[in-house]
Amino acid sequence: MTDHEQMHGPHLILPSVPKDHHPSSGATTVNVDSMAHEMGHGAGADLSSMVRDMRNRFVVALGFSVPIFALSPMGFDAIRVPVPFGLRLDLVLFLLASGAILYPVWPFVVAAWRAARNGIANMAVLVVLSVGTGYLFSVGSTFLWGGQQFYEASSLLLVFVLLGHWLEMRARAGASEAISALMNLAPAQATVLRGDREVEVTTAEVQAGDVVVIRPGNKLPVDGTILEGSALIDESMLTGESMPVARTPGDTVIGASINKSGAFRYRATKVGADTALAQIVKLVREAQNSKAPAQLLADRAAQWLVLAAVATALLTFAVWYGWLGQSLLFAVGLSITVLVIACPDALGLATPMAIMVGTGLGAMNGILFKNASALEDATKLTVVVFDKTGTLTMGKPEVVDLAPASGESEDRLLAYAASIDAGSDHPLAQAILRRAEAVDAPKAADFLNIDGKGASAVVEGRTVLLGNKLLMTENGIDLTELGPRSEALQGAGRTVVHLAVDGRLLGLIAIADAVRPSSVAAVRALKARGVKVVMLTGDNQGTAERIAKTMGIDRVFANVLPGDKAGKIRELQAQGERVGMVGDGVNDAPALTQADVGFAIGAGTDVAMESADIVLMKSDPFDVVGAIELSRATLRKMHQNLWWAVGYNVLAFPLAAGVLYPFKILLSPEIAALAMSGSSAVVAINALMLKRTRLTGIGPKGAPAAGSDAAGAARASAIIGS
Repeated sequence: MTDHEQMHGPHLILPSVPKDHHPSSGATTVNVDSMAHEMGHGAGADLSSMVRDMRNRFVVALGFSVPIFALSPMGFDAIRVPVPFGLRLDLVLFLLASGAILYPVWPFVVAAWRAARNGIANMAVLVVLSVGTGYLFSVGSTFLWGGQQFYEASSLLLVFVLLGHWLEMRARAGASEAISALMNLAPAQATVLRGDREVEVTTAEVQAGDVVVIRPGNKLPVDGTILEGSALIDESMLTGESMPVARTPGDTVIGASINKSGAFRYRATKVGADTALAQIVKLVREAQNSKAPAQLLADRAAQWLVLAAVATALLTFAVWYGWLGQSLLFAVGLSITVLVIACPDALGLATPMAIMVGTGLGAMNGILFKNASALEDATKLTVVVFDKTGTLTMGKPEVVDLAPASGESEDRLLAYAASIDAGSDHPLAQAILRRAEAVDAPKAADFLNIDGKGASAVVEGRTVLLGNKLLMTENGIDLTELGPRSEALQGAGRTVVHLAVDGRLLGLIAIADAVRPSSVAAVRALKARGVKVVMLTGDNQGTAERIAKTMGIDRVFANVLPGDKAGKIRELQAQGERVGMVGDGVNDAPALTQADVGFAIGAGTDVAMESADIVLMKSDPFDVVGAIELSRATLRKMHQNLWWAVGYNVLAFPLAAGVLYPFKILLSPEIAALAMSGSSAVVAINALMLKRTRLTGIGPKGAPAAGSDAAGAARASAIIGS
């Protein structure tokens, strides 16, 4: 990054990683100019630094305002503190108010100037008018014409405004690190053949056509095709699929995947920006850049409030001074009172207070909202798309069915299988061992691993074979008895493990990715709230429809390749739908960012969580319901607060303008500031009441317990494949 870009660049540049560490090059950018411009910061400002700056200004304003309130407590004379050392009260208040206002208010002055140049009336304009006019008039009263002063009102107004903006920025800030996390998946080094010897080079130096050498535990640097050897490769960081896949000569392998067992050599076919990982990076970047931030409700309301406040203040001055003939100081004092009472502190707190309470309540329930707009956008969803593996399902293989041969028992089938699998770290073996925990398994001897087919061993003096259909066929095992059952299980998407003892088939073990206990309940609850549910999977159409039917899902996208997921989201959006996407794998990242709201399962990859707007830490799909319910409740509070803030000003304007003066009722600046503070308190209390609201999926009585829809879950798990 050049010095010019650092000082004047229009984008925030994410932390870079050495070029040789990445499968692709180029800066990852997140546009933050709109927020920096709105908040009065310079172009290219870092979001976290803007949050710190607003916090520091709030602390400074609060520190100076406390003694101001003690010296001039807005009518609370019982707590008034005398001026020390016999100093003039107005001079002491001038010094303190200057410290409380001049530095803290500066971003609003800059933002108001920018807005005025663009012909926009935003909240910053009203902040500057109300705080600035009160302060400048008070300075004039102190040193020129004498009379009323507004130091305490102006200082406290700014404290409330700064608090609201600080909370708002905390809720909105946080640049995504998804792309840098994606890039870090690729290994820094690779071993390639140069002539007849192995040479270690940086990943960036690997060229198309190079022969790459991979050993157990190695990460693959680039995409390619296996030349010799075989292996079990964990592609979960890219595909989200839980089980390692067997790869043999001629098969394609993906860069950034991990070799779990076996050694092989493969020819690099796609390097640099052409790798699958680099393409996913590109898709995430495109989705991020095309996703416009939601416009906060307070900004829309402030447009009208600014115009109303200025118009009312000018009208007040014109009526009292020009028409009714009151003194200049009287007319100016009432005009400033209008601006003071119209200060948008309640409006400024209306949305961030509700957002902070809502996000805090979500965090207590394992639902993390990563930005303020996600709360608003989640209320508008019309469709929720679930990636099947790892979201509706556990993402971990489990034994879902046992088919012993005639005259055999399930316990005997499990005992022999567990004997062979003892000590294995293979995902399928681990699934069998978990199912066989309550079974006594004898010790196996003469264990032999048969690559790509299974294993054999001697158990209690008998030869035991455990593996796929090919292993059985090669050893002359008769599969006739359980053949139809095996075909039915495989047709339903299960992985079928065969077990034979002394040349006779003992039974079948069906393994699949088990459905999450709350998936069926989540689908039902979403549909009850008028939200359509779509399942997205790489399974074939027939298998996908059978799985979806058992969960109550009416629409599926089947045969979807990893790179096509974002396209399916765009397809729904083109139909006018507001789409939520629930996923857990790296290949879900583009779809999560493309969706109007992305939900990441907490047990998924870091990249998926970074790309999403909402993270479900409990990995419970029913939390999607809780997130939508909480979002709707929070938006209701935001609307209530905004209506209160606007309604308060509608009533307060006439009072501040002196319409009741003929009845000897006139608001002083102190009372105006007190009314403003009371309005803010109402907004804050109303937001806090959200914690007492009963919401489905939120709180101890919200979500159904795991397995509350056990029957539906059992039906679904009966046919779900991995």
